[in-house]
Amino acid sequence: MTQTERINAVLGEYGRTFASELGVDLARNTPSPLFRLLCLALLTSAPVQAGIAMQAARALAEAGWTTPERLAESRWPQRVNVLNGAGYARVDEKTATQLVAFNAHLLDAYAGDLRRLRAEADGDSKAALRALKRFTGIGDTGAAIFLREVQAVWGEFYPFADPASLATAEALGLPAEAAKLARLTGQADFPRLVAALVRVKLAGDIDRFKD
Repeated sequence: MTQTERINAVLGEYGRTFASELGVDLARNTPSPLFRLLCLALLTSAPVQAGIAMQAARALAEAGWTTPERLAESRWPQRVNVLNGAGYARVDEKTATQLVAFNAHLLDAYAGDLRRLRAEADGDSKAALRALKRFTGIGDTGAAIFLREVQAVWGEFYPFADPASLATAEALGLPAEAAKLARLTGQADFPRLVAALVRVKLAGDIDRFKD
């Protein structure tokens, strides 16, 4: 199997971004979908399974907290109940508390609009990652997830691949550098490819695609 064939196989089975799974239309590039993606980045930074983080992100939206202003109106017991109901039983209280500081920083530093963070980073992915890690609860993993997904609409950060996707790429005999990996697919498909590589790892499917 050639590298192109392997990429097509991975995309064919797992080629869906996490933003798409969440039902977030990043193409709008407006504050609400960007905020929801940032919430997913926070939730995936906690020591929980990826599926539970996705459930919790959906639960926040179902509770009506799709903007920082709406989240700011929530109360701590409400957040705990929503997160607990989504499977966050072990870290629901901690995350419910983190959401306050996380949200306050977004409102204070960027007036609730992550496009201001984009302008601040000015196309520098390292600067963007540093800015993302200033949000309470978001570490290296969460920041990388946000940038990996948002490059679909913030094209100045293309090509960006996080360590998880590059580790899977290397295991599959694909380039383990974002620029080299991007040459094997078009810009439009690259965000789907790096997300698909993460999904392959999460599903324990590396050996099947190697064969």
